Amino acid sequence: MRVDAQRAVALALGANITSTRQLPGGSINEAFAVQLDDRREVFVKTNARADRRMFPTEALGLAWLSDAKAIRVPKVLAVSDSSETSPPFLALEFIASASPATNFDEQLGRRLAALHASGADTYGLAHDNFIGTLAQTNAACLTWAEFYAMRRIEPQVRLAVDRQAAPTAWTQTFGSLLSRLPDLVGPEEPPARLHGDLWSGNLHVDINGSPCILDPAAYGGHREIDLAMLKLFGTLSEQFAHAYDEVFPLAAGASERVPLYQLYPLLVHVNLFGGRYVHAAEQVVTYYT
Repeated sequence: MRVDAQRAVALALGANITSTRQLPGGSINEAFAVQLDDRREVFVKTNARADRRMFPTEALGLAWLSDAKAIRVPKVLAVSDSSETSPPFLALEFIASASPATNFDEQLGRRLAALHASGADTYGLAHDNFIGTLAQTNAACLTWAEFYAMRRIEPQVRLAVDRQAAPTAWTQTFGSLLSRLPDLVGPEEPPARLHGDLWSGNLHVDINGSPCILDPAAYGGHREIDLAMLKLFGTLSEQFAHAYDEVFPLAAGASERVPLYQLYPLLVHVNLFGGRYVHAAEQVVTYYT
């Protein structure tokens, strides 16, 4: 960790740093396990090139998810949006890891269902945030169909076309899909409290073998989008699905809507990585039009 970042973290936490250990796996930020002289160990991520709003909005999202008391979320200890003397950083409770418990999938299903059932005030959130490095607008909408169209799909399509990551024909192609969304998104539900970027890399196993969630792009929305993203890069076990349904049963036709709700993360991946995700997004549009 940079010396200026160490100084800022130590000042924010009110303790001296005795050691730092860089952690693997971060594709966007640098991550460290930091030992303090008061015997605390904390998790710190930093990014000198980050948008200054990124860590503060992540901290707000973590606190909002934690308020539900449904699933473990790391406690926010300190956050900095950058200054002339230090890069931006986010300091969190360090959650030691272990192997998943034998009933991990069941725990995850029940706790994620409880998180979703805890609800949100609106389709949206009081502040905007980020998914990966991409800005995510959360201005509230009256209906989920409007929110999914205007705050999720349309901005990513526009960005992809502007960046020439996708053909200009996308504007018309996706416009046709967006006009049909009210008939496709499923039965109207109250807004759920969503993680917003829920894939296996943002799940963590604590020392008891129980699930934790990390790195959110939180907002109030339709819960099927969290589940669809989990399925996009993996599978959901029968134990998970049964446990989730016991707590908060899904509406009829949910399986038919999975590709629709995978479209947003696919578009995010088009704008972050391009390549094969362009074709995958086009396949979803073809499926529904």
